[in-house]
Amino acid sequence: MEPSATIIALDRMLDPLSDCLNVEAAKRLVALRIDPDIQSRIEELAGRSNEGRLTEDERAEYDSYVEGAEILSLIKLKARRYLLARGGN
Repeated sequence: MEPSATIIALDRMLDPLSDCLNVEAAKRLVALRIDPDIQSRIEELAGRSNEGRLTEDERAEYDSYVEGAEILSLIKLKARRYLLARGGN
């Protein structure tokens, strides 16, 4: 699946992040996990979305979580690349 234009733009916007990293910070970013309560809420909203039962407010909330998860994924990817370039895990 091709990345969307938004994901490509976000990836480019986050390029300077590598300049802010050191090995310890990159490892901590890679280890970041979504809070279990938030993850549970995302799963609940995802289920309701699949059933077509989201309210307008829930749709906005769910979309915000999805966007946030995409940004977090890109940040973690940048941190992984940083570590790989320096021989880290």
